Amino acid sequence: MEDHLDLSPEGDAASSDEETIKPEREQEELSDIVEERSSVIFDQPAENGAIANRYRQLLRDQDDVSEEGSTEGLPRRAGSPIDSLLSAQDDSPSLAGSMISSVGSSRVPSLASRPGLNSPTPSFRPFDRRFQSRISSPSALSPRPTSPAFLTGHSRQASMSSQFLLESGETETPTPPWEVVRWTKLKKLNGQAFSEAGRRSFGSPTCLAVSASIVLGTSKGIILMFDYNQNLKMIIGPGTKAVESGPITAIAISADYTTIAGGHASGNIFTWDTSRVSRPFLHIPPLDSSQLQNRTMDGHIQNVSITHLGFLGTRHTALVSADDRGMAFSHLATRGTGALGRTVKTTRILGRYPDAPPPSSGKPLKPSTVLAFSPLPLGNVERATDSMGLTAMLTPYLLVIVSTTPIAQTQHKSARPKDVAPHSAMTGCLAWFPAVKLKVPDPSTGSTMSKVKLVYCWSNVLTVLDVDEIPTEDKDKPPILKFKSRSRWKCEEAIVAVQWLSRSVLTVLTITQRLIVLEDRSMRMTEAFDLIHKYIYHADLFSTQLHNLVEQLDEDDTSMHGVVADAFYMSFKAYKGRIFLLGFNDVSIGALSNWADRLIALMENGDYIGAIQLATSYYTGDANKLTVGLPEDAALRHRMVRDKVMEIMSASLKYVFGQRQKRGTSIDDQHLRQLAETCFIACHSIEDLDFLFDEMYEWYEDAGVEGIFLEILEPYILEKTISTIPPTAVKAMVRHYVSKGWESRLEEIICHMETATLDIDQVTTLCKQHGLYDALIYVWNQALSDYITPLIDLLTLLIPLVQNTDYATSRNLMEDENYGVNALKMFPYLSYTLTGRIYPNGERMNDEIASKAKAEIYWFLFSGKSITWPKGSSKSFLTRPTETEEPSFPYLRMILQYDAPSFLSALNEAFEDPFLNDSQEKQLNGGTGKDLPEEQIFGLTVDRQYVVSILLEIMNPNDFAPEDTIYLDMFIARNLPKFPQYLLIPGSTLDKVLTGLCEYPGMDLAEDAQLSAEYLLSAYQPPDISRMIPLFKKACFYRILKRTYRNDKQYGKLLQTYFEDPEDQTEVFECIAECLQPQAGLTKKQVHDVHDVIKEHSRELVELDPVRAAQTIAEYAPDLHRFILDSLDEGSELQYEYLKALLEPDTETSEQPASTYDRDFIELYVQLMCRYNSSHVSDYVGIVQATNLRLDKLLPTMEHTGVIDAVVILMAREGQVQDAMSRLTRHLETMESALQGLVANADDNADDLDVKEAAEELLRGLQKYTHVGIWLCQGQMKTSKKLNGVGRRGSPSPSDLSPEEALWLELIDTTVQITRRLSSVVAPSKSISVSSSSSPTPVLDSDKLVALLRSLVQHTFTALMTATSTQSGAPSNNRLVTTSGSSLTFLRILRAFLTRAARTSPNLADLRAVLTSIFSAYAYEESILRLSNRLLEQQLFVNVKEAVELRQRGWRPRGSTCEACGKRVWGPGVSGNVFEAWEEKQAIENKKRDDKKAAQAAARGKGKAVFSPEEEESYKGKGKGKSTATPTAGPSGPSSSQDHVSNGRQDVQGLAVEANANGDAYGRRKDQQPPGPLVVLACRHIYHKACLDALQAKQRGDGEDAHGHREVDEFGREARYRCPIDG
Repeated sequence: MEDHLDLSPEGDAASSDEETIKPEREQEELSDIVEERSSVIFDQPAENGAIANRYRQLLRDQDDVSEEGSTEGLPRRAGSPIDSLLSAQDDSPSLAGSMISSVGSSRVPSLASRPGLNSPTPSFRPFDRRFQSRISSPSALSPRPTSPAFLTGHSRQASMSSQFLLESGETETPTPPWEVVRWTKLKKLNGQAFSEAGRRSFGSPTCLAVSASIVLGTSKGIILMFDYNQNLKMIIGPGTKAVESGPITAIAISADYTTIAGGHASGNIFTWDTSRVSRPFLHIPPLDSSQLQNRTMDGHIQNVSITHLGFLGTRHTALVSADDRGMAFSHLATRGTGALGRTVKTTRILGRYPDAPPPSSGKPLKPSTVLAFSPLPLGNVERATDSMGLTAMLTPYLLVIVSTTPIAQTQHKSARPKDVAPHSAMTGCLAWFPAVKLKVPDPSTGSTMSKVKLVYCWSNVLTVLDVDEIPTEDKDKPPILKFKSRSRWKCEEAIVAVQWLSRSVLTVLTITQRLIVLEDRSMRMTEAFDLIHKYIYHADLFSTQLHNLVEQLDEDDTSMHGVVADAFYMSFKAYKGRIFLLGFNDVSIGALSNWADRLIALMENGDYIGAIQLATSYYTGDANKLTVGLPEDAALRHRMVRDKVMEIMSASLKYVFGQRQKRGTSIDDQHLRQLAETCFIACHSIEDLDFLFDEMYEWYEDAGVEGIFLEILEPYILEKTISTIPPTAVKAMVRHYVSKGWESRLEEIICHMETATLDIDQVTTLCKQHGLYDALIYVWNQALSDYITPLIDLLTLLIPLVQNTDYATSRNLMEDENYGVNALKMFPYLSYTLTGRIYPNGERMNDEIASKAKAEIYWFLFSGKSITWPKGSSKSFLTRPTETEEPSFPYLRMILQYDAPSFLSALNEAFEDPFLNDSQEKQLNGGTGKDLPEEQIFGLTVDRQYVVSILLEIMNPNDFAPEDTIYLDMFIARNLPKFPQYLLIPGSTLDKVLTGLCEYPGMDLAEDAQLSAEYLLSAYQPPDISRMIPLFKKACFYRILKRTYRNDKQYGKLLQTYFEDPEDQTEVFECIAECLQPQAGLTKKQVHDVHDVIKEHSRELVELDPVRAAQTIAEYAPDLHRFILDSLDEGSELQYEYLKALLEPDTETSEQPASTYDRDFIELYVQLMCRYNSSHVSDYVGIVQATNLRLDKLLPTMEHTGVIDAVVILMAREGQVQDAMSRLTRHLETMESALQGLVANADDNADDLDVKEAAEELLRGLQKYTHVGIWLCQGQMKTSKKLNGVGRRGSPSPSDLSPEEALWLELIDTTVQITRRLSSVVAPSKSISVSSSSSPTPVLDSDKLVALLRSLVQHTFTALMTATSTQSGAPSNNRLVTTSGSSLTFLRILRAFLTRAARTSPNLADLRAVLTSIFSAYAYEESILRLSNRLLEQQLFVNVKEAVELRQRGWRPRGSTCEACGKRVWGPGVSGNVFEAWEEKQAIENKKRDDKKAAQAAARGKGKAVFSPEEEESYKGKGKGKSTATPTAGPSGPSSSQDHVSNGRQDVQGLAVEANANGDAYGRRKDQQPPGPLVVLACRHIYHKACLDALQAKQRGDGEDAHGHREVDEFGREARYRCPIDG
C-alpha cells in the first residue's frame, strides 16, 4: 500500500457514526479474478490448502447417498404395512398387511376373505385407528444428506482440485485468507521521528494524538505534527520554556484542530496555536512552594507529571488535566491579548494535596492516581452536554464523571465492580462516544440520534454506560443527566486500552497486547489477534504512586492486592474507523477489512464456495455485520449485498464449469455438489429462485451432471420451499431417478410438486410402468380433478386375484408387488378422499372439490352397476371380464372380497364426515342453479343408512365367510351408538349382529368383539336378554355378563362371573363387599346365594389374597370363617396367613378385635405359628389371654417344634413355675448334649456342614434360654414380693430356701454345670479343635466359644445380684433391715449352690475355675468404671478451670472516648477525680469485706449464717433492677461487657462511680457531675452506661428512659447489651 493516506480533515465530519466502510480499493470484476487465480488454485499442493479457515469447518462425508445410487442412500421408509398405510398415532398391527413401493419390503399375508383361512393375526382394533399415507408427513422422514437444514461446515478445499481432508487434531489454528486489520507503516514519518537523527534532535516519541494531523510528543519536550502525507508540518517547542519542562507526558488537540496542548513531566502545561508556534499560546505553570503552602490558588504540584490532558468543547482556553498523584484540575483562561494578558483560573476537581489535613472520619487515606481520563468530545449534533464540560476519570476505586461548567460538580460516581478478580492486574481505561445523528433509525431504540455513551474498564471487566439528558423546566439551568450501565463484558485478561472504532464497534487492547474487536449491543467478540509484534509503546506510570496499595496486604481490603500494569493509553488511538498505534520504533495505522474486501480475498484465494457462504451470511445478518461495515437495517443491507451474492455465484459457476471443460474430471462431482448446495442456500436466502433454473441448471445440464442439481433440489421440493419446476427439469428428474433405481423417492417428489408444470401423459405412463401409484393418484386428482380413474387403476390389479379361487394361486399373486402392496393403497386413498384430504400428503381440500370427490367415489362404489369411464367413451370397466354378467355392486363386492376389514375401516372414517349427514341439504346446496352430472347427483343422495343397507345386503353369510362378516358386525355395532339419528336398523338385524359378535371366529378378535357388543348394547336392548346369556357365557363376554347380572340383581351369578373372569379376579373382594354391605339391601335368599358362591370358591378366594380374603370375610360374612379354614389343607401356610390376618391384623385393616374369635382359632394359629414363624410364638402367647389357650393341646406341638420359651411362658402363667423351670433345664441339657456331639464329631462333619457356625448357634441358643430362665426367676420374685407384702412379714430361716430362691438355685446350678462340662470340651488344648494334623486351621474358635459359655453364668449371677439388690420395691422405714434381707437372699442362694456343688461335683477345681473367671470379670468391670470416672473428672476439671480463667480475663477498650457522647472516659485527660474516687471505693469495699468475714466467724460459733443488712439490701436492689453501688456491665456473649468489681475484677481502669444510699459520691466534688459506670462490649467499644441505656431505649422505641424496667440477671446486672455500631 502506498504511504499516502486519504484521511483528510475535509472529509465527512460525521463519519464516526456511519455504519458502512467503503473498501480501500476499486473492486475488480469477480469472474476476472477467478480466471487470473486459476493457476494458483490448481498448481498448489494439497497440503497448502488443507487447513480450514476459522469461519467454516471441514465438510463431513455423508454416507447416506452414494455416487452409484446404492439403496443405502435411500431415506428410511416405513418397513411394515401399518407404517405405510396407518396413522402413527395408533400402534395397532396392520389390518391385512402392506408393503412399500421399493424392492425388498415385507410381504402381506393372503386374503382375509378366502374360505378356510383363519382370522387376520395378530389382533388389531380395525375401527380405532386411522389410515395414513407414508408421504403425508414429510417432516417425519429422515433428513436427506443434501437438505440445507443439515448442511455441515465448508472447507476451502472443497472449491479446489484436491480434496484432502485432515483430521482436526492435525491442523493448526486456522487463519482467514484476508487480513483482519490492514496495517500501514508510515515509513516517511517513522524515518523522521524514529531515526537516529530524529531521536537526537527531537527525542524519542512518548505519546500520540490523532485528529486532522498526527501529533507526537517526545522525551525532549518537543511536539511533532505530521499531516496524512507524512510531511512534518511543525516542530513545536524548541527555543521556548517548553523544552526546559521535561518530556511531553500528555498531549491533546482542540476540536477545530488549531490548538495543541502538551503536558510535561515537570507539571507545566503549554498550549500552542498552530498558526503561531514560536511561543506558547497559554502557559499553566505548577504551583511553587509558597503557593502550595499558602493555598491561595489551585494547580498541579511541581515536578509531578501531567498524565492526562484534554480540551473542553470548542474552546481553546478551557482544559482539563490530571497527574500521576491522583489530582485533576480544570483550567479556564480569560480573554486577553497574548499569553501575558490572560489569566488562568484553575479548579481542583479530584484528589487531595499531599499536606492536606486528614478527613474528619479518621479513616486513613489510601494512595490513588488517575488511571484513565477523558473529556467528552463533540458530536455532529448539538447537545446540552457540549457546554457542560463533562469529564470522566477512573481511579483504582471509583469512576467519577464531573461537569466543569459553569461550576465543577460531580454528576456520577460508580465503584469498582465486584466482578473484578481480587488479585488481578490493576488497569483502567475509558473512552467516550458522543451523540451523533443517524442516517437510519437505531433498530433497538428507533431514535435518529444516538446517546452519549462511555465505555470504561477495570482490569478485565468492561462496562458500557449510557447517558440520557432529561431537560429541566428552567431553560437556563443545565439538564439532569441520567447514567445507566447497559452492557458488561468480561475479558480473559486485563484490558489496558479501549477505543471506539465506530458507533457500534469497540476495539480493546489487553495486557498481553491482543487486539479484540467487540460489537457494542451484543458484546460479541468478532475478531481477536496478537499485536505483540508491533512493540506498542508502554510506560510504568502508576506503580510508584500505588506501591503501598498493591504491594502491602491490607486486611480490610484484600481485593486490591495485585500488580499495577503499564500504561498503554497514550499509544493506542482510534480516529474515523482507523486504529493508530505508537510503537517503540514506529507508528502504524490499521483499518478493519470490510465485507467486500473479505469476499474478494476469498475469491482470490480460490474459495468460491466460502465466498458464497460468507456473502449469504452477510445478507441474512448472521455474520458480524457491524464489524465489517454493514448496516444493521436489513433492507439497506440487502440492497448492498444482494448483487454481490449474484455476481459471486455467476462467476463461480462460470469458472468451475470452465475448468471442468479444460481439465476433465479434475473437479469431481463432490465439489459440484457442494457448490450446488451453497448456491441453493444462497438463492433461498435472497429469495431469488429463478436464478436456479434460468442460469444454474443450464450449467449443470450442459456439463451432463444435472443429476447433482436435481438431488440437491429434492429436499426443497419435499419441504415445499420450491414447488414449481420447469417441465424440462421434471423430465430430467424422472429420467435420473429411474436410472438410479430411486422410484420411491421420485414418487415422493412428484407428490409435493405443483401439477400445472407436469407433462401429464409422460408422468402417468411412467408411474404405471414403475408402479408409482401414490404419484399416479396425486397427478390424476390434482392435475385433472379425476378421482375415479385412480380407483379403476387400482381395482384393475384385483381382477386376476378375485377371479382365481385357488388358495395357492391367490397366495402367489399376493407375493407379487402389484397385488401385495399397490392394491392396498386404495384403502388410504378412500380414507383420505372421503374425509376431504388430498392423497397422499394429507392436506385439506377446499369444500367444493371435496364434495365433488366424495360424491364421485360414493357413486362409483354404491351405484350398483358397472360404469363407463371416462364418460363418453365406450369402455366399460368390468370386474369379471370372462363372464357374461356382472354381479350387483361389482366394485364394492370386489373390494370386500379382497380385504373387507380394511375397507370397513376406511368407511368407518368416512362415516365421521358430515358429508353423509343429510342428503336433502346436500342436494339443495349443491344442485341449486346448475346442472349436475349423474355421478354428482347420485353421490349427493348417499347417506349412512343407504351404505349400511347395501353392506348388509352384499355381505350375507352365503357369499362371505364369518371371518369377514364379523367386521361388518363390529362396524354396525360401533356406528349405531354414534349416529342413532341417521341409522335405523331392525331389531332382528341387530340381534343377528349381536349373535355374530358372540360367535367370533378367533380368540384374537375376542376383545374387539366384546367391545363392539358393549357399544351396541349401549344403544340397543334386546327384548329377551336372558336368551343371550348363554351366548355371552360361551363368548366369555364377562363385562357384559357382570353388567347384566348387576342390573337384574342376580348377585350370586354376579360373584360367580367375577370368579370365572381370569382378567378381573382381584375385583372379587370389591364385589363381595358390594353385595354384602348393609346398604345393598339384599334379601336372605340373595345373601344365601352369595354365601354359597363364596363356599364353592373358598379355596380360590384365599389363594387370590389370604389377607384381603380374611379381612373381607371378617367384615361381611364372619360365619364363614370355619368353613373356609376347613376347606384349606390342614396345617397349610394358607391357613396360617388367613388366621394371621384375623388374629394379628395391621393397624389400618380389620376392625374385628382378635379376642372375639374362638379359642380353637387361637390354638390353631399358635400351632401353625410354631411351624411357620416359631420366633414369634413367645411374643404372641405373652399378649394373648391365658384363658384362651389349653396347655395339653399346645405343649406337644411347641415342644416338637422347639419353641420352649413359649412353653415356659404358658406354664408360668398357669402357675406351674417349678415345672416350667424343669422343662427349661431339660432343654438346656439337651442343647448341651447336641453341642458335645457336634464338637466330638467335628472332624467327621467338617466337610458336610459348618461346624463353627453350628456350635456358635447352639451357644447362642443356650444364652437365649438362659435369659428365659432369668425372666422366669425374676417374675417369680416379683410375685412372691407382692405376696410377702400382703401375707407374712417374717423372713425365712437362713437354712431354708424360699420357692423363688430354689428357682434361682436350679438355674445357677444348671448353667454352672453346663459351663463346666462344655468348657472342658471346647478348651483350646483339646485336639478336637483342629480338624487334622495336616491342616493347622482350627475348626472351632475356642476363645469365642469359651467366652460365650462363661457369659451364661455371668448373666445369671448379674441378674441374681440385680434382683436381690432391688428386691424391696416398697418404701421401708428401716432401710438397713431391707438391705440386709436382700443380701441374705443372695448369700443363702450362693451357700446352697456351693453346698450342692461340693456334694455333687467330683472335682472342685473345675468349679473353681468357672467361678474365678466370673468374679475376675466383675473385678475387671469395676476397674474399668473407676478409670472412666477418673478420666472424666480430670477432663471436667480442665474445662472448668479454662472457663474460670476466661471469666477472670478482661477486655481492653478500643478507644478512650465514649462512642455515644464522645467524652473521654479513661486515660490521660479524663475529667473528674476518677482515681481518687476509685481509691475511696476500694477502701469502702475492703471495709465491707472485713465486716462480712467477722460476721461469718461470729455466726459459725453460734451455728448459723448471718448476712449483713447492706448485703441483703444490695441483693434485693439488684434483683429488682435498682441502682447498685457497683458498675454494671452486660453479660458474656456476643455483646457482653465485663463483670463487676464486686466479683473480684475491675471493669475499666478506675471509672466505676455511682451514688450511694445517702446520695453522696465517692471522691466527687460538689460541682462535678459523676462520670457514672462504664460498659465495655465484646467488640471493644466503650460507653457510659447512661449513654448506652439511652441509645437502647431510643432503638426500642418504647419510650422508656434509662431508669425504666430492664431485664437483669441473678446478680442484678443488665442481662443483654447490644452494640449500636456493630450490632
